[in-house]
Amino acid sequence: MKNKLLWQLCAFIAVGTVLLFWAIAWLTNHTETSMSFIDDAHQEELYAYGKRAEYIYLHEGEGALAAYLEHIKEEEDTWVAVVNSQMTAFANTRLLDDYTERFQLGRSPEWKVHLYFAENPVMEVPFVDEHTHFLIQLPQRMRPGSLLLITRLALQIALPLIILSVLSFMLYRRVMTPLKQLEKATREFTDGNLDARAAVTMSKRNDELTALAKTFDNMAERTSSLIYNQRSLLADLSHELRTPLARMDMAIDFVEQDMQREQALNRLRYEAGTMRELVEDTLTFAWLSTESPRLNTDDFDLVELINVICDDARFEYPDRVLESITPDQAVIVKSSQLALGQALENILRNALRHTPEKGKVTLTLTDENNQYQIVIADEGNGVPESMLSAIFEPFFRVDTARAASNYVHATKRSGFGLGLALAKRQIEAIGGSILARNKHEAQDVSSGLEVSITLLRESKAS
Repeated sequence: MKNKLLWQLCAFIAVGTVLLFWAIAWLTNHTETSMSFIDDAHQEELYAYGKRAEYIYLHEGEGALAAYLEHIKEEEDTWVAVVNSQMTAFANTRLLDDYTERFQLGRSPEWKVHLYFAENPVMEVPFVDEHTHFLIQLPQRMRPGSLLLITRLALQIALPLIILSVLSFMLYRRVMTPLKQLEKATREFTDGNLDARAAVTMSKRNDELTALAKTFDNMAERTSSLIYNQRSLLADLSHELRTPLARMDMAIDFVEQDMQREQALNRLRYEAGTMRELVEDTLTFAWLSTESPRLNTDDFDLVELINVICDDARFEYPDRVLESITPDQAVIVKSSQLALGQALENILRNALRHTPEKGKVTLTLTDENNQYQIVIADEGNGVPESMLSAIFEPFFRVDTARAASNYVHATKRSGFGLGLALAKRQIEAIGGSILARNKHEAQDVSSGLEVSITLLRESKAS
């Protein structure tokens, strides 16, 4: 689902808002209802007034009742009366005008009192004969809901503030927790921990922030890989340069001492060329590894390129047999003739270098399923199975397994372990792939190395 975090936040806010209004409405209604009843102690006072009035009326007469009612009236500052069922007042009392118009008795002290009415209601305590009724307008001190204003302010201001604060905190944690984890991973990565990653701590999430963390991890993975590769490349390059530099120092000493002058000059030329080739290959490899370019500017015939490379290789290695099997034509579109040519030349020379004299190297080009397959097979000693993938790493050599000293021409450089690594990066840069495997004529006996290159007719490396 796109914008998953957006939908989560919308759902969270919508549900939170509904819950907020529901909670306010329910609490307001529940609180006002609970506050609308007269306090139990005040109910007992009202019932006590009624029972006392009944006792005085039955035992002391109407005059004493009138005096008692006047005492209550003055003490509570309210209206008091005793009436019969025909709504006739006695004991020197009278009915209120509004009460007469409504022509109804009062309400029980246990009943709910409407808090929003300005006038206090009339409460009724019936005598035991059920025909006489003690009526009293509820005294102001007994009116429920004295804390109504404070309660309403608390429910309408404090409660929403608390609920919204809780919702905001939950929302903040939902958004900020992964961002803080990402910040922590970024800080660790900046401080030199190249293994710091953010997505591992968000395995239970699947939203835009998780995608951001995965993007960071991909960037960190690529950056750390580049840093490790550059460190390794610099270390290997410095190591590889020491040998030709040492030989050049020796050759310079010979020249200065006029010893084997011609041989020393030849050595200087050879080592200078070696270093130039090493530096050029290393810079090219570093560029391909760092920039990961897509080379797709050329359209050319692959057969013509292979024929030129094979002719040069046959001239360079006349004591080997190089057989090329190709169709009449193989047009490749959106590729790089230079990169592919250098890669094929490196692979082919590697095969010839590790093939014994009079041995045979075969290059086969086939066209299947909208792609070209180039297979270069030699008759060397092969490569240990555990090292097949490592041969494409820079400055990696398997000399003990591959090259015997009598296989390599003394006048030719034996390579620096960059050829296959560079070839792999160049082929990947034009959208191809490369794979190496051992040939086997007999069980567990290697009869050479076979390098397979796959290229699309029209490269998608754009």
